[in-house]
Amino acid sequence: MPMDWTPPPRGTGREPDLNKVFSDFKNKMPSFKKVKGIWVVVLIVAAIILGSTAYYTVGPEENGIILRFGLFVRESGPGLHFKLPFGIEQAINVKTGRVFKEEFGFRGISPGIKSRFTEKGYSDESLMLTGDLNVIEVKWIVQYKIRDPRLWLFAVRDPVAAIRDLSESVMRQIVGNRLSDQVLTLQRVEIAAKAQKELQTLLDSYKTGVQIVTVKLQDVNPPPPVQPAFNEVNEARQQKERMINEAQEAYNREIPKALGEASRVVTEAEGYATEKVNRAQGEAKRFEDVLASYLTAKDVTRRRLYLEAMQRMIKNAEKIYVVDEQVRGVLPLLNLSPGAAKAAGKEVK
Repeated sequence: MPMDWTPPPRGTGREPDLNKVFSDFKNKMPSFKKVKGIWVVVLIVAAIILGSTAYYTVGPEENGIILRFGLFVRESGPGLHFKLPFGIEQAINVKTGRVFKEEFGFRGISPGIKSRFTEKGYSDESLMLTGDLNVIEVKWIVQYKIRDPRLWLFAVRDPVAAIRDLSESVMRQIVGNRLSDQVLTLQRVEIAAKAQKELQTLLDSYKTGVQIVTVKLQDVNPPPPVQPAFNEVNEARQQKERMINEAQEAYNREIPKALGEASRVVTEAEGYATEKVNRAQGEAKRFEDVLASYLTAKDVTRRRLYLEAMQRMIKNAEKIYVVDEQVRGVLPLLNLSPGAAKAAGKEVK
C-alpha cells in the first residue's frame, strides 16, 4: 500500500517533527489483524485449489493419460488417482471401452427404435466408380475402438479425420476393382471383410492406436437418375439366368437318360456277343467230343446221331408216315393228331 505522506514545505527554515511523521505512517499502515485475516483467506483458497487439482477420476470405460508440463509420464486405469496440483500434471480421460461409429454417405439424426437418417449433402462420399465404369452409391459404417490412448492422442493430429479419409480411400479402391454386379449383389460381404482388413493395416501403419470392430455395407444402389435402366438390365439378366437354368435342367434330365439307354444297349450287345461266343465254343467242344466218339465207334455214333436227328424232326412234324422198305405204296395210318381225334369222336357219336 503506498504511503500518503507529504513532506513539509521547503524554505521555512524548520526541521520536520520525526515523531509526528512516524505517528502518521503508523496510522496509515493496515493493522496486524487485518493482515492476518488476509493470509488466512489466501491459505484457504490455496488449500481449495490444491485439493481440487491434486486428484482425478477415471471412469469404468476410460483410461487416464497424465501429462507433466505437456509431456506424457504415465497411464492409469479406472478409479480415483492423485497427481501434482496447480496444473503441473494434467489428466486426460480417453474412452477406450466404448465402440465409436463413423457413417459414410448418410448421417443419423435421431437414434432410437426407429432411427432416422438423412442422405442429403453426402453424395460426395457415397458415389463411386466401379471397374466396369458404372457409377453406384455405396453407404457404409465403420465401428472402431481406441486400443492405445497414447497413440490416439499424440500420434495423429486428427485421428477421426484420418479414419474417415482412410476408410473412404480403401472402399473406393475395392469398389473400383470390381464389377458393378458384384458390388450390388454377390460380393457385399466379401467387400466389407476386405475393407476391414485393409483399413486396419493402414491405421496400424499410421500408428493411430485404433482397432476396427466392423465394416458393414448399409446400402448399395445405382444413382436415382439411372435406376430404371439398372432395373431393366437386372431383369434381363435374371431372365437370362432363368433360361440358362431351365436349359441346364433339361440337359441334366435328358443326357443321363440317353447315357443310360446307350449303356443298356451296349451291355445287351456285350451280353449277346458273350452268349454267342460261349454257345459257339460249346458247339465246337461238343463237335469235338462227337468226333472223338465217332472215331472210336463209327457205327454206334452214326446210329446215335441218326436217331437224335430223327427225334428232333419227328417232334416238329404234324403228320407221321411209316413206310416199309419192301412196300411200294403207303400204308394206311391212323391219324393221331389232336384235331383228327376230335373229329373222329364227333363221328362216333
